[in-house]
Amino acid sequence: MSFTTRITRFPTPYDADRGQDARELFPSAGPVIARLLAGTAGCSPYLAELLRREADWIEPALEEPEEAIDALLADIPALGVNDLAAGLRQAKRRVALLTALADLGGVWPLETVTQVLTDFADAAVQVTVTRLVAAEVARGKLPSDGDPADAGGMVVLAMGKMGAGELNYSSDIDLICLFDETRFDPDDYHEVRSAFIRVTRRMTAILSDVREGGYVFRTDLRLRPDASVTPVCLSMETAERYYESVGRTWERAAFIKARVCAGDQNAGVRFLETLRPFVWRKHLDFAAIQDAHDMRLKIRDHKGLHGPLVLEGHNMKLGRGGIREIEFFTQTRQLIAGGRDPSLRASTTRDGLKALAAAGWIPADVADRLYDHYRYHREVEHRLQMINDAQTQTLPVDAAGFARLAAFMGQDVAGLRADLHDRVEDVHKLTEGFFAPDEPDAGPAVPEWGQEVVARWHSYPALRSARACEIFARITPVIMARLQEAAKPQEALTQFDRFLAGLPAGVQLFSLFEANPQLTQLIVDICATAPALARHLSRHPGVLDAVIGGAFFTEWPGKAVLTAELAALLDGIDDYETQLLTARRWTNEWHFRIGVHFLRNLIDADECGIQYADLAQAAVAAVWPAVAQEFARKHGAMPGRGGAIIAMGSLGAGRLTATSDLDLIMVYDAQGAESSEGRRPLATRTYFARLTQALITALSVQMAEGRLYEVDMRLRPSGRQGPVATSLAAFKDYQQNQAWTWEHLALTRARAISGDESLCQEIEAFRRAVLERKSKGPTILSDVADMRARIAAQKTPTSDWDAKVGRGRMQDIELFAQTVALKVGCTAVDTKGQLDAGVVDGWLDAADGRALQEAFTLYWQVQTALRFLAGMQGDLKNLSEGARRLILRETGSAEVSSVLRRLEESQQTAASIIDRCLVQT
Repeated sequence: MSFTTRITRFPTPYDADRGQDARELFPSAGPVIARLLAGTAGCSPYLAELLRREADWIEPALEEPEEAIDALLADIPALGVNDLAAGLRQAKRRVALLTALADLGGVWPLETVTQVLTDFADAAVQVTVTRLVAAEVARGKLPSDGDPADAGGMVVLAMGKMGAGELNYSSDIDLICLFDETRFDPDDYHEVRSAFIRVTRRMTAILSDVREGGYVFRTDLRLRPDASVTPVCLSMETAERYYESVGRTWERAAFIKARVCAGDQNAGVRFLETLRPFVWRKHLDFAAIQDAHDMRLKIRDHKGLHGPLVLEGHNMKLGRGGIREIEFFTQTRQLIAGGRDPSLRASTTRDGLKALAAAGWIPADVADRLYDHYRYHREVEHRLQMINDAQTQTLPVDAAGFARLAAFMGQDVAGLRADLHDRVEDVHKLTEGFFAPDEPDAGPAVPEWGQEVVARWHSYPALRSARACEIFARITPVIMARLQEAAKPQEALTQFDRFLAGLPAGVQLFSLFEANPQLTQLIVDICATAPALARHLSRHPGVLDAVIGGAFFTEWPGKAVLTAELAALLDGIDDYETQLLTARRWTNEWHFRIGVHFLRNLIDADECGIQYADLAQAAVAAVWPAVAQEFARKHGAMPGRGGAIIAMGSLGAGRLTATSDLDLIMVYDAQGAESSEGRRPLATRTYFARLTQALITALSVQMAEGRLYEVDMRLRPSGRQGPVATSLAAFKDYQQNQAWTWEHLALTRARAISGDESLCQEIEAFRRAVLERKSKGPTILSDVADMRARIAAQKTPTSDWDAKVGRGRMQDIELFAQTVALKVGCTAVDTKGQLDAGVVDGWLDAADGRALQEAFTLYWQVQTALRFLAGMQGDLKNLSEGARRLILRETGSAEVSSVLRRLEESQQTAASIIDRCLVQT
């Protein structure tokens, strides 16, 4: 489609004489083109001059504007060093003229206009840098090795609008110039640096100097590290050290848009990758809101832009409801969550808003409205700049100026003013509440019983900094109001005090509370009800990020999805220690989610146990390949079919509490291999023993993010005396010929959770066969009776509330269910399934089975609640009012006394049934 047929709008000639002059320059132009040229020249003296100077070039270029731009860009790399200044100035005039006409006529949308301007800037910087570096090489100041396009290891980063492909019509370009010091001999460092500094200064002069024929781009190098005292070109190592040690939030925001625009692309990409942890924090970073707000206020103070909206002289970029507000809003939201969600790391404003809406951080209609305003603001900005090629975003100060701008926009003055006013105010309304939310009410005064506690808060580590104290002071009224609404306010305050005392730092967390007031109620609920969860939260406050993430209250995904999610996270990380830290952080978040869902009555004790088990299995299954891969780096891949991890005990049964450890065993099949094949090969037995120890360490070692799980390997063949990893052949021989009855009981809850699929299937088939064969054993019941007696002698209940230990209690019922499974050859691994199998077989009376199920359910409810609430079994009388209410809710009881009575009755009933069944012949 031709340029003429794509024109959809026209500026109105403000200066009719200048417009007529433009028509006369192009006598052969058709009426549509003539109207566009007249309107353009009649509104812009600058464009009128460009039309006069470039008349011969622009007329054919309008026939195929995209091809004309492509041809112009293709010619730039051929410019010699002595032709750079004049050649680039001419190219700039032509790009400026053609993009202006395509913009004014509606032929190109804003995004194309800004991208064409950016593409030209990239080409100009690239050719200038490479030519100047080549000149330094020719002078012997730099080595001559490498691809000339790599500019000898120099890298130019495009920042700001250039980095995002959003250059405006009369924009300056923000650049950071670096060089890769690793390419050079350290003894040559200072000479090399001096050469690159000369290149940068000459490049800036060629691009920025205003001469006959204009200029190329005003070039700004002030975004480099500590620009007031550093040279214009820095080594990458110097820049990295700066950002790692003293980089500020505004610099993080700047690097959202950063990209390599010239020089050594590979080195530049590596540098940006090293800055990724600096830009994108691993936790939600709500502290960035205050930083961005402070930045906005400083800009307004510096420019004198405070006060109500007055269109005359209003700054469309920096003023109220301006372009910068939309950009800050977008980038700050990206900084908050982009560390956790890579989909938010978009460099353009449009893509950033779309990603934020898609991830649920802002409503879709807000994203649409803001970008619509952004496009309009940018078009106004372009018209202001096109008038006299001035870098301005300021609206006219008089009626004549508004008349010219309205004509340029193709509007009448009244319509333009109404549009400007409404759009600016809407941007302000949509963004101001995010940066400067309404101050909270003063809230209730601290009651007398809480004054001593509150008085010591400022001595806590979380409140060491002035900034933390400032933010905390703003959220304290809301916290105190929520605490005083608790069933037992003093208890809630005491637990909140312990939570606050355990926090290592406060700025990030307090900023999170300030930006998300609903979290304050959640914290109070946790402190008032579940001290163990509050302690977990104190040690790992980053888990609160998940609450804000959007999917916190969705349906439980199941262990397959969890395993795949964590495995994908770990696959994207090269460093082993970082993999283990990531696994802990991820597991902590999901562990916290389960606890909150249980606290809020979204799941019951039974589902809570299943979810804890799913999480543990997913963590082990995803971490195991990472452990094996790290071990293989030194000692080679696992011989044969490798190792299979077998879950035993509660994990095997698929039901854990908040504090459960993991019973695991390792079975391997080397398929005859005597050793591994690697840099440091190991004998097969030693290989798998050390690999198993590496897995135990990976799961249980204490790190900055805590540990994953305590691991217990005592259920392996021969217990503590046996090797930590058992060959498949030895495992089979042991189970068939040496294992005691208690070990066959443990086998009833064995379940392969990770490893070679065929190996896992073979182990499961063998397990089933063993259980079938051992069900005929004549001493099963007497062995179990002896075992019960020994357990009773060694372990006694800690209190009447001990749901686990003692005759007729949970552990006793589990042991009996395993006995049933062994006796009837049942392959089910869970307590309910095993008891049901006994009823189906006829060995267990149906009424007895139901009674045991009911007793086990009650014990599980109490055990799950106590472990969740206190982290250990305890007397209900020592727990808070909120904790007591949770146990009453779970057990369906009205009074604490009725729970205790039911526990006693269930214990007596279950013990009687088990006693009777174990004396059967």
